[in-house]
Amino acid sequence: MADNLFQEIRSAGVAIAPYVIKTPLIYSSTFSRITDAHVYLKLETLQKAGSFKIRGAMNKILIHSKGTGLTGVITASAGNHAQGVSVAAQAAGISATVIMPLWSSLSKQEASRGYGADVHLYGQTLEESMNRAMELANEEMPYVHPFDDPEIIAGQGTIGLEICDDLPSPDIIVVPVGGGGLVSGISVAVKNQVPSCKIIGVQAEACPFAYLSKYGNDRVSIKNEWTLADGIRVTRPGTCTLPYIREMVDKIVLVDDGEISDAMLWLLERKKIVAEGAGATPLAALLSGKFYYPKGSRIVLVISGGNVDSHQLSRVMRQALAREGRLVRLSFVIEDQPGSLAEVLAIIAREGGNILKISHSEWDTDLPVQEKRIWIEIETRGHSHITAIKKATERTGIQLSEISRETGDRAHSWKSSR
Repeated sequence: MADNLFQEIRSAGVAIAPYVIKTPLIYSSTFSRITDAHVYLKLETLQKAGSFKIRGAMNKILIHSKGTGLTGVITASAGNHAQGVSVAAQAAGISATVIMPLWSSLSKQEASRGYGADVHLYGQTLEESMNRAMELANEEMPYVHPFDDPEIIAGQGTIGLEICDDLPSPDIIVVPVGGGGLVSGISVAVKNQVPSCKIIGVQAEACPFAYLSKYGNDRVSIKNEWTLADGIRVTRPGTCTLPYIREMVDKIVLVDDGEISDAMLWLLERKKIVAEGAGATPLAALLSGKFYYPKGSRIVLVISGGNVDSHQLSRVMRQALAREGRLVRLSFVIEDQPGSLAEVLAIIAREGGNILKISHSEWDTDLPVQEKRIWIEIETRGHSHITAIKKATERTGIQLSEISRETGDRAHSWKSSR
């Protein structure tokens, strides 16, 4: 089975070469130093349509559009596959219809339309969207599955060929896992050339269907939960992909949304790479120590896509900065008199904090009428810097009623004596 697919992957590599980008494999000295390994990033963020998905879609459409009179295709996707199919269909001169779940990001909807697709929103889950697309499919407009199709898998597997061309002997390749098309194709392409290479699949904790299916006897279907990694938000692996996942993927690990957003921040700040949640999961797995590797291992992280909504990216970055202690919101209670706020701001300035935002309230019924509460958002160097600011305010007798290091549920509160 794997030998036949390997030949199909090699054929796909030749067929799609004029239509896709051979994306770079770059060495990261930063991540290598942090992890005591040799870390490489396979940047499918630079692929046409912003993700690896055009590879499988292009291979599928090229195979079926030659001499068949095909006028169009239909598919279902949360975003990346939709864009890949749209671009591939445009290149082949046919139409594309895309059914997207209701929760799909606005940016991915508009990007698909921008590539010429006719986009319709349907379903609370990707599976509901897929079922609707299959209902509408016909001979003139066949269905292009996001992952559960040997021709799609073969197209995605061309990434494995490129990795081995650029790095002949990788030790470990870490791959995001949604329905399994990407990890199946890469596993077959790589293990046919470098049998000793380990393939590590990564899933979001909210959607661990492939993890459960690999280590159990059944093809597990789970409830669809929200995750930052919406590109791999699927409820069960494919029937075509699960055998490859069980036989050729050495390990599947899980990462949570906090680890994913931290990895997105690292990629953006250290490598100037904008990665979506799913694309950042391999780095999240590496940095959070989810799998073992010998010191000095050659590790390739497949950064599978960069199609992240700009508003979501902003929120993710703020929360990641807050977790690192580099963004903090302080709440002070001060006397409502001239100079009180200036005193607080002077302390923060002396300690080297960068003030981003100030707000206040005069309507807190728990405070005496001569006092008011203010909130100051500060950019800091980290948790120790926050502690230094706290101690400096305490020494002057200013009442620091709250320090919130994360937006949401974790708050640390201190009160100084006055």
